[in-house]
This record gives sequence, structure tokens and C-alpha cells, in this order.
Amino acid sequence: MADFNGSWNIEINTPMGKQEGNLTLAQNGDNVSGTMASGGDSAEIENGSVAGGEATWDVKVTKPMPLTLGFSAKIDGGNIGGKVKLGAFGEADFSGTPA
Repeated sequence: MADFNGSWNIEINTPMGKQEGNLTLAQNGDNVSGTMASGGDSAEIENGSVAGGEATWDVKVTKPMPLTLGFSAKIDGGNIGGKVKLGAFGEADFSGTPA
């Protein structure tokens, strides 16, 4: 099973351009918790789980507009990456390197 414990500097390639932030995850069995911070704001990870080497979680953001981001991620060589559902705005790729 992949280990999702750690902190990463992440980039999300959104339709509004690249968004950068910091992601901190704590894995306990098949549960994932943590925080995501960007632009001086921080949000708790919700509904976090791990199955089959992939972690999924949601983050509610308020900037640039209220939106729930739905992440699905894998660990590859210490880096993290995957997809982010952007509500009605489709999906974006994200990647992260250890912080």
C-alpha cells in the first residue's frame, strides 16, 4: 500500500491558470486527513480514504469562489500527483514534490 503521509508543494493546472499551495496528509490505515493551504488560506481535508494505492479526498475552498475540490492521487517516487475535480468546471491535473 502506498504511504500518503507527508507534505508536498503542489501545483494545480486549472482553467484559470496554475494554482500553487501546500498539501499535508496524514494516513491512518485506509483513512486520510490533513490540510491544504494556498494564498494565506487553509482548509481541512474531508472524506479522505485510501484504496488500491490511490487516495481520494475533498477540500472546500472559498477563493476565487466557493467550490469543493475532489482529489484523486497516487504516490510515485516520493512525489504526489493525480486529478482534481473542479465542480462544474471539469477536471485538472495536479502534481507535487516533497515540501
